[in-house]
Amino acid sequence: MLHEYDIAIVGGGPAGLSAAYTAAMGGCRVILFEKDDSIAHNIRTSGVSWIREMEELNIPKKLYNPIRNFTLISPSNEVTIKGQGFASCVLDVRGLYQYLATLAAESGAKIMVRSHVYGLLSDLRHEIRGLRVRTPLGNLEIKAKLVIDASGFSSFVGRKLGLATPWKKYGVGAEYECYCDSMDKETWFLMVGRRYSDAGYAWVFPLSNNRIRIGVGIGRPESYADPIHRLNEILEKKLRPLDRIKNIQPLEFHYGFIPNEGSRKSTVADRLILVGDSAGQSNPLVLEGIRYAIEFGRLAGKVGAQSLSQGAVKSSLYKYETIWRQKIQSKINSALRVQSRWLTLSDEEWDRELEIVRHMSAKEFLDFIRAEFTVTRMVKLALDNPGLAVRQLFKSMLRKG
Repeated sequence: MLHEYDIAIVGGGPAGLSAAYTAAMGGCRVILFEKDDSIAHNIRTSGVSWIREMEELNIPKKLYNPIRNFTLISPSNEVTIKGQGFASCVLDVRGLYQYLATLAAESGAKIMVRSHVYGLLSDLRHEIRGLRVRTPLGNLEIKAKLVIDASGFSSFVGRKLGLATPWKKYGVGAEYECYCDSMDKETWFLMVGRRYSDAGYAWVFPLSNNRIRIGVGIGRPESYADPIHRLNEILEKKLRPLDRIKNIQPLEFHYGFIPNEGSRKSTVADRLILVGDSAGQSNPLVLEGIRYAIEFGRLAGKVGAQSLSQGAVKSSLYKYETIWRQKIQSKINSALRVQSRWLTLSDEEWDRELEIVRHMSAKEFLDFIRAEFTVTRMVKLALDNPGLAVRQLFKSMLRKG
């Protein structure tokens, strides 16, 4: 059965739902396919993000828990940076995705869950013309003027067309969302060193006084340790800061992958846009990208809608790639340099690394962890913290990146 739409979107995460919203608002006939049984059926992210972006994106405050303090723990050191105001947040991921789905549906986009895109429609020149999808209504053929690949880590459409290759560097994370007796809901924790993760970090992110997310992320190919095993070990041994919490009971399990090698070489082709994790639009330091997924998903939907009058050819889609790269490409490149250094640190080196952080102001720390690596900010940080360690840490980032 053949159905025709202006724009077909693969993936019902924040990027795909945001693209569906703006494309439909632009007057397009839009259909979105999500392979899971429901939107946000499986949670694949810890949900850490930043309040400024959530406000700019008009995300309701009820969908995130504000954070003002940040504690970093290494095997023999601990540093807490206290903020004057709330800057970070932990998202209600399921609630956020459902909210984005509601926006898309209200704008007129058609959403189909439990629908698996298994193939592409192409013409004699092997250019994409639509999708083949297994749905609860049966197998469908969807003809579309433009396809938006928001399929996440798999980059399904991009890989099928040869625009994308399998990610060689990526993070794999395992997480429990837990009940706890009492927790400071204004502070999140990052734990580093080999006792927590062979190549990565662990975290405790609070959603409320009685709800926390405890997780472990491990970088591939630097380590092939099982994050589930490390997570269970942290819980069983009650490693810091879990030793301060009397009762911890897992209520949900989350597991997922995130690309960790920078962005794709190209994120547009004739009648195709890649967005979100499919495009590699994430912050390599703390492996968060929901803010980018929403922002650039909306951009993809808007530019995609405008491109239809020109046949959605590659040249008509360049505006999307130009805008998002100008905004975050240099930040991603600089963050990758820091990340590559972090993945090789020993426990003793992590203890010393935290001493560098100890001397940062809250704003300096936030600029750093958010990957706000502008030259002006980095020079100011080096001048404010003239120690040799700080200069060494940021020396490579002061080059044009």
